[in-house]
Amino acid sequence: MEPRSYANAPVGLNFLIAGYGYTRGGLAFDGALPVSNPQLTTSSALLAYARVLDWWGTSAKFSIIVPITDLGGSVDLAGETVTRDVSGAADPVFKLAVNLYGAPALSLPEFAAYQQDLIVGASLRVTAPLGQYDDSRVVNLGTNRWSFKPELGVSKALGRWTLEGTAAATLFTDNKDFFHGQTRSQDPLYSLEGHAIYSFSGGVWGSLDSTYFAGGRTTLDGTQGSDLQQNWRFGATLAFPVDRKNSIKLYGSSGVSARTGNNFDLLGVAWQYRWGAGL
Repeated sequence: MEPRSYANAPVGLNFLIAGYGYTRGGLAFDGALPVSNPQLTTSSALLAYARVLDWWGTSAKFSIIVPITDLGGSVDLAGETVTRDVSGAADPVFKLAVNLYGAPALSLPEFAAYQQDLIVGASLRVTAPLGQYDDSRVVNLGTNRWSFKPELGVSKALGRWTLEGTAAATLFTDNKDFFHGQTRSQDPLYSLEGHAIYSFSGGVWGSLDSTYFAGGRTTLDGTQGSDLQQNWRFGATLAFPVDRKNSIKLYGSSGVSARTGNNFDLLGVAWQYRWGAGL
């Protein structure tokens, strides 16, 4: 859950983001695995690059995220407890977000005078199957499949408050080498996300975040699983600048209602460095 997905920014601005996240109590990376009683802890460091673009007169942003993850713990599989301790690269993420209304492409001087009202945007997030994967293990850092997440978002400024909402669907290709050569497929996973963001003085902002997931039932070699997801998560974010080019973001979330797979806690911190567009 990350607010301000469709906020405007000056064209040519680059972002380098280094972050660290800690997850306990569940499968943050794939909540539809055919396991029960997950007792897993993950810690992830990520490196991300983003660039703000002029997309035929409107602002856009392209980003790449590369996570490095350490995972340890146990799950129950077919009545037996299976342990796993692994470190390495998870699947990288590529995302293009384009503002369709209310956020024109701006230079830095123009951006200084910009006042947000209503912004409508869309994005496409693609996850590539390049993470560490072992078909003899049921729990992995990589997923050995592609995923595609088209999303539509709306952001409305009301004084110091900004309200955001997004609707998305995640589509998955089949994993044809799942756990000793089985074929695993997954139905689309639908999500609704909302953020209430408050801007403090000095560039500090905080948000309350919520997400609802539904769908995502899996099929393993033609047998449909009882893993339909209907999950709620809530969280909060606090971001503050260090200087003109550096800022820190603290975030956390927790599963408060989970039919399956998303009942885990997440804590993280990210450092963001900005350059370009005259900075």
